[in-house]
Amino acid sequence: MTAMQPFVPGAKRKPAHIPGGKLSRWSQLKIWWREIDRVLLGLVLFLMTLGTIAVAAASPASADRLSTSSTTLDPLYFFYRHLAWQAVALCMLFGVSLLSRENARRLGIVIATGMLGLLFLVPFIGVEINGARRWISIGMQFQPSEFLKPAFAIVLAWILSWRMRDPNLPVLVISTVLTGLIGALLMMQPNFGEFMLFAGVWLVMILLAGMPMKRLGIVMGGGLFLLTATYFLYDNARHRIDSFFGGGTAFDQVDLASRTLLAGGWTGAGYGLGLRKMSLPEAHTDYIFSVIGEEFGLIVCGFVVLAYLAIIMRVLMRLVDEEDLFALLAGTGLVSLFGGQAFINMLVNLQLFPSKGMTLPLVSYGGSSTIAVCLAIGLLIAITRRNPYLKSSTRGLGDLLGIGQGGAMKTSEARVTREIHQ
Repeated sequence: MTAMQPFVPGAKRKPAHIPGGKLSRWSQLKIWWREIDRVLLGLVLFLMTLGTIAVAAASPASADRLSTSSTTLDPLYFFYRHLAWQAVALCMLFGVSLLSRENARRLGIVIATGMLGLLFLVPFIGVEINGARRWISIGMQFQPSEFLKPAFAIVLAWILSWRMRDPNLPVLVISTVLTGLIGALLMMQPNFGEFMLFAGVWLVMILLAGMPMKRLGIVMGGGLFLLTATYFLYDNARHRIDSFFGGGTAFDQVDLASRTLLAGGWTGAGYGLGLRKMSLPEAHTDYIFSVIGEEFGLIVCGFVVLAYLAIIMRVLMRLVDEEDLFALLAGTGLVSLFGGQAFINMLVNLQLFPSKGMTLPLVSYGGSSTIAVCLAIGLLIAITRRNPYLKSSTRGLGDLLGIGQGGAMKTSEARVTREIHQ
């Protein structure tokens, strides 16, 4: 008990702290600004600004290709729409980043449940575009898989962190079944490339969680068998792989993208002066990186690559001192998802990866896809929020990388043991 303060006539007493008292909105914003990674936010805004300029450069090409004899689109049609979607996406980003870590986890679980349910409905009520049934129209068209990606990383981190409470829980089996179910639903669309991104994030998080190598080897062996079987049984994947290794023609999208990317040389043809982009399909979305190369040059493309690398490294540095296993896994999963999608898109443009309808995060034009990416960034900022005045007693990801077998689970169990003995 605390000693009672003596009463002094005329003295003003400080108001007592009221547990559970609500902070003003301004105080909450100040705390948010102090706790978030402002460098990460700056890099994200830089890429979004660059994307706005790139979409303005690519918009005339896409508008010209999509114009018909009866309808002529404004050359900046996609640029104006991109500005509107970016405004909505920024509201999503900042709104989600204001959440606490616990509420970000709850939001991820709710979104994952809803999007997984919609994914079941896509084969029945989905809208077919370019031979693929991936979209659902509810006032606006969107791909449930786009919103499922960040939610998947959150849910997977939540499942894997259960072992902190009970090491005997079959989290590897549960996470594998969930990933396999999503994969089956995606391949029905067909969307094999998107499933590979989900599988890659699953693999990164499983390795980081320190799953036993024997079990992991069995699962990975089964995955390789299914991947091999997919090549022979799944026409969509076989055609894309054969086209990639067999070499395309001058009319292939990937070949056109590569030629457009290199056409500007090191310094580019100049803003609005690119010519090859006019024959490039999906110039404002899948092949925006090629438009950047033609109009602004390979040097600017290099800065784009460095910006993505900086975001990945910044998040990993932020997680070095993270003690919460859920936050460690969720942060790594989200940044793996973001970086994986970015580099797959850029490798496709460089003709180093099979064609995949995957946008360049924060840069490409997109409605629901832009909102989904900003949702992922908002969750990432919320999960990596940290009081700068609190010092960690362990090295989080640093400890994890410094130990061999056992991974994060061994590190986290050691922390729990220390706390019990203390």
